[in-house]
Amino acid sequence: MTLWQINHAVRVIRQGGVIAYPTEAVYGLGCSPYYFPAVARILKLKRRNISKGLILVGSDISQFDRLADFSKVVDMSPILDSWPGPVTWIIPARRGVPRWLTGDKAGIAIRVSAHPVVGRLCDRAGALVSTSANPARLPPARTAQRVRSYFKNELDFILHAPVGLAREPSQIRDALTGKVLRGAG
Repeated sequence: MTLWQINHAVRVIRQGGVIAYPTEAVYGLGCSPYYFPAVARILKLKRRNISKGLILVGSDISQFDRLADFSKVVDMSPILDSWPGPVTWIIPARRGVPRWLTGDKAGIAIRVSAHPVVGRLCDRAGALVSTSANPARLPPARTAQRVRSYFKNELDFILHAPVGLAREPSQIRDALTGKVLRGAG
């Protein structure tokens, strides 16, 4: 991965584009969470219903302050102890958070990633939508080549770099109950 790739990816995101980039376990599709046309493109590419909601990644917990109501979480230590890392937490969403991010739920799914590419992107572009790079019912892409085979020329940029060593997508946990909703627990 080069500085040019990071700079170009950030430019594409800021212009409302959709990118693919490596995460801890798989390639993700990403865009600004605040620009609905880009989010709608991702939902269409994945053949995903808006009611499911989306995961957001960041490089620092402060990138979620406008979206997540941390004051409703009694014990933040499990969250803080798991970040940066491959654990996504469902936090109560602040009032006014768009449905395209939460789906039909009252919470928002967020993660501070440990992947260096995600960190560099989010340091520059802020929090990003992060959903696995695959159409519904197909395995998530682990290489840029697989991303290209799935989506042809429908993405604005594919950032070529290795995915992390995780074998499974991020674990998802409920911050209010501690319950594991996806993955090992």
